[in-house]
Amino acid sequence: MIRKLPIVATVIVVAAVATMIALGFWQLDRRAEKEALLVRYDSALVDPDPVAFPLSDSDPHRWLYRQSSLDCREVLSQSAMSGRNADGEPGWAMTARCAVDGGEAEIDIGWSRNPNGPSWSGGTVAGTIAPLGETVRLVAGEPQAELEPLARPDPSEIPNNHLAYAFQWFFFAITALVIYALALKRRLARKGEQG
Repeated sequence: MIRKLPIVATVIVVAAVATMIALGFWQLDRRAEKEALLVRYDSALVDPDPVAFPLSDSDPHRWLYRQSSLDCREVLSQSAMSGRNADGEPGWAMTARCAVDGGEAEIDIGWSRNPNGPSWSGGTVAGTIAPLGETVRLVAGEPQAELEPLARPDPSEIPNNHLAYAFQWFFFAITALVIYALALKRRLARKGEQG
């Protein structure tokens, strides 16, 4: 039986299945890491001690969900992105790119139903550090420029679907084995008919 196995196909299938199983276990490890990170973010959200805004930090994400403040000395630009207000209504989060001591920072200054919100001239803003791609932004605790309050950043919005990904990789591995077994059975049956 072993001598009848196609060597190249068997090696490829075994390597692929081993890789898929390894990826499944890697996702389980990532799940544990993400759960620990979310616990850390939850505790940061209730930590009353403010931190300096991490303008020059090589890893600004370690300060996510902590309280901070900025002095917007000059508003460099204003824009809007989809966002929710404190009551959960959809609308527009009004943002400002500011010149601050040490560089530039993005600040979400408030919520509006209209994407063309009021002009804001800057000032000191206190709020919560939230993710913004590879960097961070400050979400104002008190709305600026007569806007409405934004929804407070919430770490529970960060997806933790690593368990589902792990099950997918394990399912792919089982599927590959079943397909290979069926193909092998068919091949052996054909050889038996010919022999």
